[in-house]
Amino acid sequence: MNNIRIGNLDPEVTEHNIRSIFAQHGAIERFKIMTDRATGQPRGFGFIQMANDADAEKAIVALNGTECNGKALKVHPARPQLHRGSRPKRD
Repeated sequence: MNNIRIGNLDPEVTEHNIRSIFAQHGAIERFKIMTDRATGQPRGFGFIQMANDADAEKAIVALNGTECNGKALKVHPARPQLHRGSRPKRD
């Protein structure tokens, strides 16, 4: 449960911005802003892993709906990634 999804990120937000907000609620182990494979542009969401479940829960409760760079963050527990099998090729 210590993995958190952060949505509604402004394209200009930096790792430093997010780390400084979440560090107030506990130790951060990892952080990643997701980018588009083709363009390299931010996709508007990212993932953060807190050191333990208690810190993650505190961060979710405290930060969901707070403003960062003019946008209200959507902070929720991350769902496990489902295995996506290969797709058949189109002719």
